[in-house]
Amino acid sequence: MNYYFSKTINGKFETIEIKVKTLLKNEGFGVLTEIDMQSTLKEKLNKDFKKYKILGACNPPFAFKALQAEDKIGTMLPCNVILQEHSQNNLEVSAINPMVSMQVVKNSALHAVAQEVSSKLEKVINELENEK
Repeated sequence: MNYYFSKTINGKFETIEIKVKTLLKNEGFGVLTEIDMQSTLKEKLNKDFKKYKILGACNPPFAFKALQAEDKIGTMLPCNVILQEHSQNNLEVSAINPMVSMQVVKNSALHAVAQEVSSKLEKVINELENEK
């Protein structure tokens, strides 16, 4: 089992980013944080890097359930989704697979929550299509 779900698609970075955010919203997730690695690495290290953005996605009802089951699970929240451009208009979108990351936490109450969140994130990735 991979620690992520991933799909490579064709389209403009900005357009695919909007689609990803919309699909996340449709599954009950909000984007709490956005980290633009390209600009961060340029600013902090003066290094050029490809377009690469990390979206910190949170589904509040599931986050609440997880926090009730395990008070330190916040160290693993939010669920990260990344967009990276491999070449012009060729992007890979990936999301964490919570089923894998939650295996290290020995708490059976988290299993059902992780399974539902995994299903939702996998659906987001699977519904992405090439830009027309």
